[in-house]
Amino acid sequence: MRITASLLAVAMLSGAAPAVAAPIPAIANAVAATASRDPDNVKLDESRRPVELLSFFGLRWGMKVLDMFGLNGYWAEITAPVVGPRGRVTVWQPTQFYTAKNLEKWSAGPGKLPNVQVIVSPFEAPAWPAAAYDFALINLDYHDVYWQNAQRGLPRMEPDNFVRRLYAAMKPGGVVGVVDHVAIAGSEPRESVEKLHRIDPAIVRADFERAGFKLEAESPVLRNPADNHTLLVFDKAIRGQTDRVVLKFRKVR
Repeated sequence: MRITASLLAVAMLSGAAPAVAAPIPAIANAVAATASRDPDNVKLDESRRPVELLSFFGLRWGMKVLDMFGLNGYWAEITAPVVGPRGRVTVWQPTQFYTAKNLEKWSAGPGKLPNVQVIVSPFEAPAWPAAAYDFALINLDYHDVYWQNAQRGLPRMEPDNFVRRLYAAMKPGGVVGVVDHVAIAGSEPRESVEKLHRIDPAIVRADFERAGFKLEAESPVLRNPADNHTLLVFDKAIRGQTDRVVLKFRKVR
């Protein structure tokens, strides 16, 4: 996607230069191995752009990866062959989103790979070991820490507590990649999440920086200036094409 002047201005105001990384061959090869991937997941590649995204975040051989909300196997089936036998992919699935359907799909796909595992704990109390991960990915889910939903069993959560736990789980120098649907600037996060499942990128940055993370870079790879940020992300008119912010945070050594 071409970087527009408006996107450049937003990036400069945020203090993070827009960045587009060169594709890493191992990642490109893993994405291209469609015969070994779930067909439904392959269909998501066009909207998720995994080669560009994971290259930007710096995924590489031997990494210990935390794949958050990943029981559908989309990211695990790509990251597992990239990190190889010296690495490991740990999928964390919140108890509230741990379903038999997801588990069945997982067991038939990435669950068979020797270097992947699943851990399950409540969304509001994630059980991650300390200093365990080189890279963590939160794809289109961080906004849910602001979501309260009795039907889903989601209590009102404190985002600061969640991000502090994540900070503790990362190794010194570890990277957290956050991808999320963009809300109108200045939107109150609990309102924008409840109505549209979107979040103002400034909120994300503030949350992570309070926990001690440093914003290292921002990529325009999933930005869409045609999205006016007023539609629910599940609306057919915008689903899969929302304007998405891509932020690379690092745990300072």
